[in-house]
Amino acid sequence: MMPYKYTRFWNNLEKAIFPGVGPYEIPALRPEKYKEVQWMGFNYANQCRDHVGKGVHFFVDDYQFERIWTKFERNVNMLAKFDAVLTPDWSMYVDWPVIVQIWNHYRKHYVGAYLQMMGVTVYPSISWSDRRSFDWCFDGEPVGGCVAVSSVGTQLREENRRDFMYGYDAMYERLKPETVIFNGSVPKECRGNIVRIEEYQKRLRKLDERESIEGNQVEV
Repeated sequence: MMPYKYTRFWNNLEKAIFPGVGPYEIPALRPEKYKEVQWMGFNYANQCRDHVGKGVHFFVDDYQFERIWTKFERNVNMLAKFDAVLTPDWSMYVDWPVIVQIWNHYRKHYVGAYLQMMGVTVYPSISWSDRRSFDWCFDGEPVGGCVAVSSVGTQLREENRRDFMYGYDAMYERLKPETVIFNGSVPKECRGNIVRIEEYQKRLRKLDERESIEGNQVEV
């Protein structure tokens, strides 16, 4: 095995190289059927002790999960304990250089393919920027399986809402998903079998409130 000092800047390619799809050789993901889990953000995953029935999503700020790339093995081994994982949702802002958007798409698929190789149930987080990205942003995505999308930050202005629906419709036509896991508000135009993610923090608050009510009940 080559010494670590020679491979530390190989962007994890010393661990695996996967067959690629399209001109940018994006690692391909196989389709997975939806199974119900309780979702939590990656920023809570390391604190979790009971992984059964739990899933991890990456609909949080990029800085909170960049370590999955820079400290790869530690974090994929942690994620492998969960029943399901979404692929990292690295940003693809319209005003970013296209090469950076493609790099984030590639990294997302590399992590997903690696987790599938480990036997983890992986659902891809589908992202796009503007319509130019449709030439490559669906490369490597599975057809007929479960996918995830986020509408957060896209519904405040009419132009943004319209662009989101262009992307959603393109995704739906090309991937024909069995189920769409949805983060954020769901536009009424969205087609498909949609399952919404409940915010982990809200679920914890509900649990705390229920336990508080039950604890204050007095038997008569």
